[in-house]
Amino acid sequence: MRYVKPLQLFQDLTNSTQNQRGRLLGLDVGEKYVGLALSDFDNKIASPFSVLVRKKSNISLMASDFQSLISKYSLKGFVVGVPFDRHRVAAEAFPVKGLIDHLCRTKMLEGVKYTYWNECFTSKNVELLLKPLNLNKPVLSKTILDKFAAVGILQGYLDFVNRKMKLTAVE
Repeated sequence: MRYVKPLQLFQDLTNSTQNQRGRLLGLDVGEKYVGLALSDFDNKIASPFSVLVRKKSNISLMASDFQSLISKYSLKGFVVGVPFDRHRVAAEAFPVKGLIDHLCRTKMLEGVKYTYWNECFTSKNVELLLKPLNLNKPVLSKTILDKFAAVGILQGYLDFVNRKMKLTAVE
């Protein structure tokens, strides 16, 4: 895995040939779960996808899960949510960066690019949206929250980069 700046990830994706194009995976990394959101092939819309159990004891299993998702869904990059606090990384970001560092060290995800995106308030916004549904099952509620938080991260990123690309095309 290789870190790239947010705009660079999208530019690399859009500059590739039609056969090499792929999708992006949004990650909402939590203590127990990693919420996943998947972009469409045009990289304009994020959809809730799945939740992975965070395997702290055996990171190779988690890397293997990501490997199969990469090949099955033509993934070209990850957009990883990280909380920022006034333009600097918040203390809550260390477990997120720790997971990414561990995944990088496995060398099982070579060729995959990733970037970080501000996830401030994504989980809180989703909680507020889910509250009227009165989901009584905590595990179901948590997995829905994680998936939709990942959607918030990925959709925020896609909206930003698509708008930025449109603006630079006009200039």
